[in-house]
Formats: sequence, C-alpha cells, structure tokens
Amino acid sequence: MGNMRWPVPDFHHAVAAGLFLGLLVPGAAPAWPDAAFWAIPVQDALPQENSPENESDPPAAEPLADPLAEPAAPAEPTVAALARDREDLDLLFAELAQPEGEAWARAETDILRIWSRSGSAAMDLLYKRGEAALDAGDTATAIGHLTALTDHAPDFATGWYLRSVAFYLDGDYGPAIADIEQVLRLEPRHFGALTQLGTMLEELGDRRRALEVFRASLKIHPHQQDAQDAVTRIEQELQGTDA
Repeated sequence: MGNMRWPVPDFHHAVAAGLFLGLLVPGAAPAWPDAAFWAIPVQDALPQENSPENESDPPAAEPLADPLAEPAAPAEPTVAALARDREDLDLLFAELAQPEGEAWARAETDILRIWSRSGSAAMDLLYKRGEAALDAGDTATAIGHLTALTDHAPDFATGWYLRSVAFYLDGDYGPAIADIEQVLRLEPRHFGALTQLGTMLEELGDRRRALEVFRASLKIHPHQQDAQDAVTRIEQELQGTDA
C-alpha cells in the first residue's frame, strides 16, 4: 500500500506535525508465549471378547459442535506469560535488525503473527472481518468493524494500525495519523506504522519529517524496500532544494 498515491484532502500540516510529536519514544512490548505441550492420554486395555462390556449397547455418539458458533475467548495470559512474551519479542527484533543473513525474514513473519493476535477470539473475529472488507475495497465497512475493535480492545495496537490503513485508503489523513499515534504509543517499534506515517507526511508535503520517520522505521527493520526507496527519493529531492 505504500506505493499507492491517493488524493490528499484538506488537512493542515500543523496538525500532522503536532500528532507526530512524541511518537518515537522507546518502550517495551508484549511478545508471544511459549508453545504449549499436549499430553497424549494412554488408551485403556481393550475389553475381553466375552466381557459384559461387549454385551451392552454402544454409547450414543456425542452431538457435533455447531460449525457456525464463534470460538470461546481464550483465558487471559498470566503475568509470567506476558513477561516471557516481551523477552521473546525482544529477541525477534534483535534478529530483525541484523543487516546480513536471512534470519530477519523469519523474525518479521513471527512478529507480524504475534501482532495479529489480540488474545480474544471475539476481537480476532472483528479484526478478520475488517481485514476482509479492506481487501474487498469496502473501506466504510472495514472502518465500522475496526472502530468496534478499537472501542472494545483499545490496547490492541494492530487494530488501530489496520484502521489507520482504512482511513488512509479512504483519503482521510487526519484520523489515519491519529490512529498511527495510538499504535506507536502501544508499540513504539511498529515499523509498519512508522513507514505508513512517513508515506502520509511525504504526501502532505512535509518531506523532512517524512525522511526522519522513514529512517526511524529502517533502524528497526532495515530490510523494508519501500522505506529504503523513500529515503533515497527524499534525500535526492532535498539536495536539489538545498543546492
């Protein structure tokens, strides 16, 4: 989406500058808990052919679960699990920042997977509905689902991020930048939000601040081609202006 250019609405540059202040404050973030191990129950010994168990009628089959029923919400993570999550995510970001090798690609995939899970099945369903509407080009429906998501899960950074994308695609840069602010307050290392913010600032004509944001995003995730291209482009444009 970073390569797409949409009509810029009437939006005062001072608003963008004000929303940007304080976005790059570092902070910790939750990570994904360790994988669970499932015990395999030991099967009881089979009954003898002439045992009374074989003479009785077989038990009635249990009713099938309703496939349309929504999944139950998972239990809230414990404090210890959240601490392990933060440690795991810190390791993934360390791998992501490595300039050489291929480990960064796996780290990126793991980080995005962690960010896409709210910890609530109901909230995850709202997220998926918003994402599906956005993929279908229905930004109004996407914004509706994602507004419900941010209302009920205000600490879920990815909900704010996806709604900012919907506002951006709808040409509504004010709410899009405000949502990016919320994302970066919850997860200052959200490189996708930083890159999107840089794109919007550039389109609003604030190239110097856009360059600053793109560089901050690349410091976290140096392998983003869109951000790399933007830095090269803006640096060349500013050199021509300063000459």
